[in-house]
Amino acid sequence: MTGSSAGGAGAVTRRPRRALSVAYVLRKCLSAVLMLVFVVVVNFFLFRVLPGDPAKAFAPRGRNADPEALRELRERLGLNDSWDVAFGKYVKSVFSGDLGVSFSQHAKVTDVIMERFWPTVLLSGTALVIAAVLGVWLGARAGWRQGSRFDRLGSSAAVTFYSMPEWLLGLVLLVFLNRYGIFPARGMNDPRSTLPAWLDVLWHMVLPVTVLAVVYVAEYSLIMRSSILDERRADYLTTARAKGLRDDLVLRRHALPNALLPSMTLFFLSMGFVVAGAITVETVFSWPGLGRLTYEALRGPDIPLLQGLFLVFSAGVIVMNLVADLLMPLLDPRVRAA
Repeated sequence: MTGSSAGGAGAVTRRPRRALSVAYVLRKCLSAVLMLVFVVVVNFFLFRVLPGDPAKAFAPRGRNADPEALRELRERLGLNDSWDVAFGKYVKSVFSGDLGVSFSQHAKVTDVIMERFWPTVLLSGTALVIAAVLGVWLGARAGWRQGSRFDRLGSSAAVTFYSMPEWLLGLVLLVFLNRYGIFPARGMNDPRSTLPAWLDVLWHMVLPVTVLAVVYVAEYSLIMRSSILDERRADYLTTARAKGLRDDLVLRRHALPNALLPSMTLFFLSMGFVVAGAITVETVFSWPGLGRLTYEALRGPDIPLLQGLFLVFSAGVIVMNLVADLLMPLLDPRVRAA
């Protein structure tokens, strides 16, 4: 009887945890879905109020095109539809996976975005991984040795580069390094190159990856330093030191795993922005990714392409934010009680 009661009590204590965990997952998923719906609505109306006439921009003779030709072009592009009709067509196209035809590229928006997607992932993803490793190491060292010369120099450099616009840093590198012709300044590859294609791409990545990585390193370093400072005086670290562990072992085995949580969250959130790419950096270095494509679409304005890009960017951020929210309870059990 007692065992039965104990077993029943154990079942009762486990059930709320499971129900709370499911409720947490459902709440986060519902929030992500609502955010996606909000993005779809805003995505339509936002680009409809942009200044300029896309029909004049993409007419055969530009702004001096024949009025009848402009009328036919607006009709073909769907610009003469009322807002409610256009919105209904847009929602239907989004759920069917057909984002329309680009005015400037004369191809399906989905195909254009996929063509530029992987160069952006290659560029921004490489910079993000490099920055995460270096930033966590630099921030941990700086926070663990608070007040040292390493901390003062590292923190000053991190604040400086974090405050510097990416495009400005890119232009500085172009001015000081490109004059010597060491690294390519434009594009993703050189058709005249005799080197293997992948090596040529890596050579073209040096400058833009350096610009992005420097800014990301500064961000990771500052956040990791703050996390280490919060952990330095914790009781469990005092206990570890009392057991005779070396200072470096205390940092690696005890302080670093607990201080990594904010940096892990930042990493997953940054993964969402990888999809968006770096518009200014890709423009400065003429990198054929989504950032450069966004710049080209804004010059039109190419409304279907802008809508597709904005939807992809927003969906990437929302999905990676959801992944971060779902992984946090596995990394920090305290989140389960939230």
